Amino acid sequence: MRRRSERGILILTAAFFVMFTVLAWNYLRLSQKREYVRTAEDSSFVTINAGDTQGTVFDRNFVPLTNSGSSVVAVAVPSAVTLGELLDIAQDSSYVREKYKAGRPFAFRCTRRGEDSAGLTFFDIPDRYVEDMTAPHVVGYLSEGRGASGIEYAYDRILRGGNMENSVTYSTDGFGNVLIGADRDIIRSTKQKTGVVTTLDSRIQRICERAGRSIDKGAIVVTDVETGEILALASFPQFRVDDIGAALTDERSPLIDRALYSYSVGSAFKLVTACEGINEDLGGYVYDCTGSIDIGGQLFHCHKYDGHGIQTMSEAMTNSCNTYFIALSQLLDPQRFRTLASELGFGREIYLCAGMTASAGVLPTEKELLVPAELANFSFGQGRLTATPLQINALTCAIANGGELPLLTIVRGITVDGETVGNEKPPRSSRVMSSETAAQLRKMMIEAVYLNDSSKARPRYIRVGAKTSTAQTGRFDEDGEELCHAWITGFFPSSSPTYAVTVLVEDGGYGNDAAAPVFAEIADGIINEKAAP
Repeated sequence: MRRRSERGILILTAAFFVMFTVLAWNYLRLSQKREYVRTAEDSSFVTINAGDTQGTVFDRNFVPLTNSGSSVVAVAVPSAVTLGELLDIAQDSSYVREKYKAGRPFAFRCTRRGEDSAGLTFFDIPDRYVEDMTAPHVVGYLSEGRGASGIEYAYDRILRGGNMENSVTYSTDGFGNVLIGADRDIIRSTKQKTGVVTTLDSRIQRICERAGRSIDKGAIVVTDVETGEILALASFPQFRVDDIGAALTDERSPLIDRALYSYSVGSAFKLVTACEGINEDLGGYVYDCTGSIDIGGQLFHCHKYDGHGIQTMSEAMTNSCNTYFIALSQLLDPQRFRTLASELGFGREIYLCAGMTASAGVLPTEKELLVPAELANFSFGQGRLTATPLQINALTCAIANGGELPLLTIVRGITVDGETVGNEKPPRSSRVMSSETAAQLRKMMIEAVYLNDSSKARPRYIRVGAKTSTAQTGRFDEDGEELCHAWITGFFPSSSPTYAVTVLVEDGGYGNDAAAPVFAEIADGIINEKAAP
């Protein structure tokens, strides 16, 4: 019985051996006859990334503010191309020699583009920033691949979301060698067609940056007076977004967007005082300027020490007579005066986008303005009052726009194709003064330029209206001279205003000397640009 059992086990074992031998032989025969079986069993893949493409920040006309340049990158397969071919187009020959020697596929930057082949695949990769990039404070910059300021920060998820990859995927054998002749999977990103469309006009932005080349510290703002769209926003000094380290060590703090910071205002605020005077039926007020005025025992001086003599409101605006507006302020209702200033945007933040909010500045309280001396300071833009270039520009828009104060904006919307805008919101505005009052103020601003023989705000090719400021800061230089901020704000064309321009030169001195010539250059530049075919 035991022998039978052992004989059965031997037979069963022999049968399994024969079956295994037959299966192995059939598999070997099939492998030799059908080569693709080995390929399917042993093959894998390798992907080489040639660089990422990020979304674009566009100006209002879809001119790219980022991704405005491009670099050629090639992916090479050493077994399918000669080293000489690669060195002929390589930017860094030593890098290419090293990678070629390793024998694995690699990406490298090229001096020019060539034709795709089995061993070379070319890509045009957008350069995020270029050396002469415009509007750096609006565009912002990146830190560790993420938006750190400006539009880059506010729209980080849109600009860097989705498929940004540019790559080639090759099939490889079991040893990691690329299978030449096999299909390769090439991905070319079109992410650069998507992005954020700003309200900026890159042509006007460059005009402002050129005109402001003499500004050590300051800001320039240009807006469409009707829509409130910001056409240019330049802060000085500027910085290179690809060299933030240099900006961090610059004692002038170039990373600060000075268009969003508040400063002492000075005489530009006389436009608000005049507006309230007209509102309270004091537009015909006449005052004899003797060079100084006593308010509650405190003596206030006019910049013309021997006085301007008899002044109407329009003459006082042209001559920027301090004592006229101080005297006028003492006749005004402080509560109504302050309310008007608030309605015109003083003491209120201006939100542009996440991370870009202009300071509210300081608007004195109603209680503070009950003190005659504080009200006197307020009337000509001194004392506690501070405002941003954006707030002063918005005031100018309201005057130029017939009394309608537009909401300032810097983003039009989002684009998915680089040609159309989505999520665009209509302009918004609020009435802050009558059209008749606005017309009177426009007339005063025009006269302030053309009835003042010393005005440096006159462009050559267009007629404008403007008001300069020399704002005291209470700070003094090493020679004991008080530092003053130089301002000008104005509009053009004078007959049918389209543009509002505000220039601030921080610690620049007199507005007529430091800011007015910049304003005139910008006005001429814009008119010439628009007249060009």
